[in-house]
Amino acid sequence: MNKKGARSKVETIGVITPGGDAPGMNPAVRAVVRTAIFNNLKVFGIYCGWRGLIEGKVKDLELNSVSGIINQGGTMLHTCRTPEFKEKALRQKAMDVLRAYKIDALVVIGGDGSLRAAHQLFKDFKLPVIHVPASIDNDICGTDYSIGFDTAVNTAVEAIDKIRDTASSHERIFVVEVMGRHNGHIALDVGLVAGAEAILVPEIKYNIEDIAKKLKYGKQRGKNSFIIVVAEGVAQGTHIAKELKELIDADIRVSVLGHMQRGGSPSALSRETACKLGAHAVELLLQGKSAMMVGLVSDKVVSNPMESVIKRKRKLDMDAYKLAEVLAG
Repeated sequence: MNKKGARSKVETIGVITPGGDAPGMNPAVRAVVRTAIFNNLKVFGIYCGWRGLIEGKVKDLELNSVSGIINQGGTMLHTCRTPEFKEKALRQKAMDVLRAYKIDALVVIGGDGSLRAAHQLFKDFKLPVIHVPASIDNDICGTDYSIGFDTAVNTAVEAIDKIRDTASSHERIFVVEVMGRHNGHIALDVGLVAGAEAILVPEIKYNIEDIAKKLKYGKQRGKNSFIIVVAEGVAQGTHIAKELKELIDADIRVSVLGHMQRGGSPSALSRETACKLGAHAVELLLQGKSAMMVGLVSDKVVSNPMESVIKRKRKLDMDAYKLAEVLAG
């Protein structure tokens, strides 16, 4: 951390939270603002994501602006999806707004789409920019955890623990659909720690007959309830339930957790990750670094060039998947 009074070419920074929200974004914004002010930098908050930047929704942020938000889910800066930001003419408008407010650099807190957009801004205009990974999908390389992933997993696990109670009481099979359109990171972690009898993820083709056999064998051993966790990118929970119903005679119910996984007070791990990464993003700008993404690897804060992160795809933890199968019995 630079000492108070340190000088840098960067004097004014902006902070923005584009794309989907994730619990822990607020602690990250707080860390950016307070680290910047500690180092005599001026900070502007950009509201409503890339669209807000294009429209000039920019406000000065002070220490008090981020008081009392560390425990709040969502993002105080608000957000929205802005696919049209892929158009260079709109990125030029965004850059014009940044110049009008004399913003020298940008900290972007968001997921994979935000990372790519931030990198494009750097390529187009050489704007100093640092990306902070915040996504419940945990699908970004270069960090063990994206901000919000741990909270989303805990939210889903808490819900499944409650579902398990009613499943046991009524001797039912529950198919629980969790988020994960393109990957199964949430489904895998949730299924493992919730003791699911089967986990369906986009990366691995499922065999409904094998799942039915596993459930039948479980019944023969005296089990009276079963949980199947399915990522939304595999199929709708209702579809999986229908397929199972054709193979086994059982009371099968479906629970779709949906957007509740995005909400709620961020967990301790999500807050810790947010605090460390938000502060480090500012420190990198003070060091003259740009086009970098901060991350947390083995509990150590690291940074990687955006370009190298974008080129890689985060793979499913196959060891954890195999372990989940073993423990399911």
